[in-house]
Amino acid sequence: MNINIGKILTAPLLYILVLVVGGGYWYTNYISMKSNTVSVSGYADTSVKNQVASFSAGVSAVNDKKEIAVKEVNDKVDSITNAVKLFGVPAEDIKTESISVYQQQDSYYDYKEDGSSVQKSRPGQWNISNSITIKLRDVEKTSKLVDLLTASGATNVYGPNFTVSDVSETENSLVGLAIENAKAKATEIANKSGRKLGRILSIDETSSGSSYYPMYDRAQGGGGGAPSEAGTSQVSKTLFVVFELK
Repeated sequence: MNINIGKILTAPLLYILVLVVGGGYWYTNYISMKSNTVSVSGYADTSVKNQVASFSAGVSAVNDKKEIAVKEVNDKVDSITNAVKLFGVPAEDIKTESISVYQQQDSYYDYKEDGSSVQKSRPGQWNISNSITIKLRDVEKTSKLVDLLTASGATNVYGPNFTVSDVSETENSLVGLAIENAKAKATEIANKSGRKLGRILSIDETSSGSSYYPMYDRAQGGGGGAPSEAGTSQVSKTLFVVFELK
């Protein structure tokens, strides 16, 4: 029986060649179909005046007796909370931030008769702390609230941290601007590729967001309240838009 080795080797090679050429044709058409669209991001931002000043006020105490330290902290926190309410901050804008209760472990050396020693530990004083967060929605009163907190018996005060209370309306107003920004980018791409820009096929705002960059100046002054400026926050909107190419 005569076996044609050339035919046996050629058949698989032809099969592979068909796959490569056919696959290349399919891939070329896939790229061609994908090139009928262009995806770009659109961005818009604006500055908004800050509307909320946030503070954290804390009290801590150390005592040999736990109940005495707890009572001291609770009494001071109650006093601060009542003072802030009388200042005009509603109860819903005052909340407990953190409570800490722990007992120190004091180290000491237990000396033996032979002169050797062993380091040991024993219960020490109790450390108690409690802090609250405060939201002031009238930022014009920020300086007065700073003075109230620093004179209230709080052992630590942080703030103000200025923010915008609600950015949804501002974000919605930026949608049109973000789309126009995306359209300008897509038009430039279409023109440079010799195509014309068509309709919008999809808009994705899952990655859109708001960014806040509060800017304010605070300095301690002698009397008359600590100067404070609420400043502004930057609100941004990012959209991902797919356009048709003609």
